[in-house]
Amino acid sequence: MTSRKVAAGGVDQAAFTALVAPLRRELHAHCYRMLGSAHDADDALQDALLRAWRGLPGFEGRASLRSWLYTVATRTCLDVVAGRRRRALPVDLGPASERAVPDNPPAHHVAWLGPYPDADLAAGPAAPDVRYEQREAVELAFVAALQHLPGNQRAALLLFDVLGFSAAEIAAMMSTSTTSVNSALARARRVVAERVPAASQLRTLRTLDDARLREIVTGYATALENGDADTLIALLTEDVTWSMPPMPHWYRGLDAVMDFARELPLTRCGSWRHLPTSANGQPAVASYLRPGGTGPHLPWSIDVLTLRGARIAEITSFVAASHFPVFGLPDALPPSAGGPARRDAP
Repeated sequence: MTSRKVAAGGVDQAAFTALVAPLRRELHAHCYRMLGSAHDADDALQDALLRAWRGLPGFEGRASLRSWLYTVATRTCLDVVAGRRRRALPVDLGPASERAVPDNPPAHHVAWLGPYPDADLAAGPAAPDVRYEQREAVELAFVAALQHLPGNQRAALLLFDVLGFSAAEIAAMMSTSTTSVNSALARARRVVAERVPAASQLRTLRTLDDARLREIVTGYATALENGDADTLIALLTEDVTWSMPPMPHWYRGLDAVMDFARELPLTRCGSWRHLPTSANGQPAVASYLRPGGTGPHLPWSIDVLTLRGARIAEITSFVAASHFPVFGLPDALPPSAGGPARRDAP
């Protein structure tokens, strides 16, 4: 586009950008819920807004701007869903490993679920009488469950239970009948109910004060940095799981998780540094690794912590430096002032 004013009804591109700006963040979150990847959400939202701008001559105000933009964004995401495999976590692909698997190469043929930076995500519900608050609807368990739904069911559930559109509005958005929307919604709710814990992370976090939450996050990071197995054990539930997409092997239960932890991150990986962050409406840490004896610590993983009570029930380590810019995180950390907390492994 070489000119701000084109055939889209003579509408100024800058004015259109300003008009949609208040809705951009929630539209991006909707695209993430549909697609399971922040990077895919970036591309889908850019495509959707381009479609919306070009389609302005056909928008005559019969619906609200918000409804119209969600229509375009949902249809754009449905096009993507139709042409791609569903995104997965390691727990979807096979049984847990009982012992540490040091040789656990990435499975690049799998479309992996990715983490979501929630710093700017609105709190509370998007509309009255919806089932899920905005932050609940990006939690890992919920987004992972959505990936098991066909596109039309995924869209119906999100538009109705998260965003508060009526069945009639959704039918118009998806060019179908109200009966079809209600049927898709019922089927989607059954699948999600089977896969999502009764207590959301939002509800769990509300039972913890800020000091206790900081203790958990800091304790996890410090245990890894110090190679402290006892501190890590004290933070975990008996049935804890640890997965590391894109690595396919994962671990369930305290014995298996600690066998992995002692074999690799607590001893042999190198020197760790961490920054606290938040992802998918959950506490998280950005893990930086220095595998050798000198030099900076480089991005390794975004570790999303799922809590049950005041303990960690799941660790999902999204391993890839490409996740860090999405979270606005630095691309390296210098060694701490006192040097590494523990000796690097040879």
